[in-house]
Amino acid sequence: MATKDMFSKERVNFDLKSGTKDAVISELIEILYKDGKVTDKEEVKKAVLHREEEFSTGIGMGIAIPHGKCSAVTEAAITFGLSKNGIDYESMDDKPAHLFFLIAVPENSSDIHLKALSEISRKLMHTEVRDKIYEAKNFEEFIKVFED
Repeated sequence: MATKDMFSKERVNFDLKSGTKDAVISELIEILYKDGKVTDKEEVKKAVLHREEEFSTGIGMGIAIPHGKCSAVTEAAITFGLSKNGIDYESMDDKPAHLFFLIAVPENSSDIHLKALSEISRKLMHTEVRDKIYEAKNFEEFIKVFED
């Protein structure tokens, strides 16, 4: 499955309301739950937080890519959220995160989440790509970044 195919317009939020790391993870999981990609929000959150215990997925440059593998995930999916105010995500550069990509995959999936994580990270290293995401007003403008 191509990374761009793991996104959908139902799983993009350009105005996250959360103010903490824990709350933003819950808000992003809620989006997956409402879209039918998650059957148990708490199980998915446990998987994501377990991963965060190893080290923060706040990679810097205003980006966080929380992820988890869990049997409560029905299909590999990514949800995107933009926080205009930024959230302290214990990022590597100690700066607030604004762009959130939560990757959730079923327990029995291979390394699809690692491929998605790698592709997203590579694209977002470029300032112009991050700027296009910050400026996106709808899903079509957002997904174009992953189609180029």
